[in-house]
Amino acid sequence: MSVLLAGGEVVDPVDGRYRADVLVEGQRITAIGPAAASRPADRAIDAEGLLIMPGGIDAHSHADARILDEDVQLALLRSGVTTVITGQDGVSYAPGDGRYATEYFGPLIGRHPHYTGGGVAALLDTWRHTTRLNVGYLVPAGTVRHEVLGRQTRPPTEAELTTMIDMVRAGLAEGALGLSSGLDYVPGTFADVDELAALCRPVAAAGGLYVSHIRGYEENSSPAVDELITICLKSGVRAHISHFHARPDLMAQLLDRARTAGADLSWDAYPYFAGFSLLSMVLLPRDLVARGATAAAAMLRDCENWPELQAEFEARAGGDTNLGAGWPDRLRIASAGTSAHADLEGLTLAEAGRRRGLGPLQLAYTVLGDSELTATTVMTIPHPRTDDDLARQFGLPGACSGSDGIFFGGAPHPRAYGCMARMYRLFGRERGDFSWPELAAITAGNAATRYGLVDHGRVRVGGVADLVLLDPAVVSDRATFERPTQMSEGIDVVLVRGRVALDGGRLTGALVGEPVRRRP
Repeated sequence: MSVLLAGGEVVDPVDGRYRADVLVEGQRITAIGPAAASRPADRAIDAEGLLIMPGGIDAHSHADARILDEDVQLALLRSGVTTVITGQDGVSYAPGDGRYATEYFGPLIGRHPHYTGGGVAALLDTWRHTTRLNVGYLVPAGTVRHEVLGRQTRPPTEAELTTMIDMVRAGLAEGALGLSSGLDYVPGTFADVDELAALCRPVAAAGGLYVSHIRGYEENSSPAVDELITICLKSGVRAHISHFHARPDLMAQLLDRARTAGADLSWDAYPYFAGFSLLSMVLLPRDLVARGATAAAAMLRDCENWPELQAEFEARAGGDTNLGAGWPDRLRIASAGTSAHADLEGLTLAEAGRRRGLGPLQLAYTVLGDSELTATTVMTIPHPRTDDDLARQFGLPGACSGSDGIFFGGAPHPRAYGCMARMYRLFGRERGDFSWPELAAITAGNAATRYGLVDHGRVRVGGVADLVLLDPAVVSDRATFERPTQMSEGIDVVLVRGRVALDGGRLTGALVGEPVRRRP
């Protein structure tokens, strides 16, 4: 099958923007410019007035199971995404049997309909020609820890650590792009620098990437980045900070500190001023969550335990500048996790508490107990920032676009449905902070380089034909916090591996997505 994209403007993160036809034969781009138009093609697509851009690489996605669903594929393709990187924040299905990931992270990644064990290779096979997008995977360090230590919070023994290292090495050999950790989540929160550095050494040896939800953001970012720098220097690994959010001047200072120390860092972020996570991660002590959902929920359902939990929370929140004052009005219930409280979805904890006649923490404990810890929350940042701040942030070295997209809940975060289109609309069409080639680097080229996807992220001869036809006068995200599942507009044709996966804004039958693997 050959496709000619005629009359458009190529946008490449390296070669810039120029008018040229593009010929695709099989999975690859085989000609650009006059040579493209001189060959016959099975189909010609009029790209007049459109930008021919590399398919977006979502550097941080939680579409692990939902990528198999057509509504999610449609949302991502219409936002300009052709590849998602999963296995984030240290918790996903492989190398275990998927049960721990489903119990703990199910509200974020879902229950995988096919994977029941077999390791990274078996999981990657579930994404071969079953979806319209490419899928990359990171070995999740928390899952590795749970497979070896179970719910224990102590450091691993030497023998246990050796087993964990072997699991990481096996996952990399089977096609993982690197290692992820979630140091605010269980069990990653119990891992120290020595443990993490040991797990990163085989990643460094394989040329992979260590991707970390670090141990603090906003004004807590400095010690968290220092810890990451230490891990890099101890292991030799290249590292990447997940959903990095802080004041732009602080981010610049920390990235410069890393470069000076000799740590090779990149990072991703989304262009919104609110996050999305498990409500339990924000409000409950880690030791309680570590007991497991059933045991923790049972404790929460006994209101005699609430004063002790509240005292612990107040002591912890007093030093947590991420949470900040006024948190009951900044935490909104995305998913209540149970039909008994579905009417609270979209309300802040303060609003939901008033509806139930409870204080915000009492309301949260009730919802978490009744939902077996599956409730999720959208959290606005404590210190307001502006689009100017976002532009300064994405202008810093190592920037990648990562949605942190989660496709669950009655009132989810719009970033899942509109992140990349918002990047194009806000910084390209409306504000002009970045040129289109610079945006192509942030949304595709930089992530391709960091993850070792050398055949992706470019519009060049020989590259994999993951291509987006973007209307620069129209492209826009439509998903909002009030209507978070609205589809983006201005991207109606997308090729994945040389096949048209989105045509006229509608999905085709081309289930051509494959696992992506690192190449040196």
